[in-house]
Amino acid sequence: MNVATTILFRLVGPTELALIKQSGYRAFPPRLPEQPIFYPVLNEAYARQITKNWNVTASGAGYVTRVSVRTEFVNRYSVHTVGDSLHKELWIPADDLAEFNQNIVGDIEVIAEYTKEG
Repeated sequence: MNVATTILFRLVGPTELALIKQSGYRAFPPRLPEQPIFYPVLNEAYARQITKNWNVTASGAGYVTRVSVRTEFVNRYSVHTVGDSLHKELWIPADDLAEFNQNIVGDIEVIAEYTKEG
């Protein structure tokens, strides 16, 4: 049985990547109390841009992950444009993250790594 999926991207820092590795690349870790929203992005270019500009600056390294999620689940959430037309995100309440993880098809892939050295 084939299931329809949507490709999403998520920028992560070293700490979050370590937790993803601990899950066997099957789940994103729970959000912190001050992080009420989990926001995967809809395109790789935007993910790469904010990884370089935010994660590398904040923690010395940043990673772009790619994940396939059941489209039926993804369609429950509205797309938010948070800058120019490239900057599209899903805003998933932190309380829904466990269900998001259950709707991942396959593994979370690390597709890019950035460091302060380049």
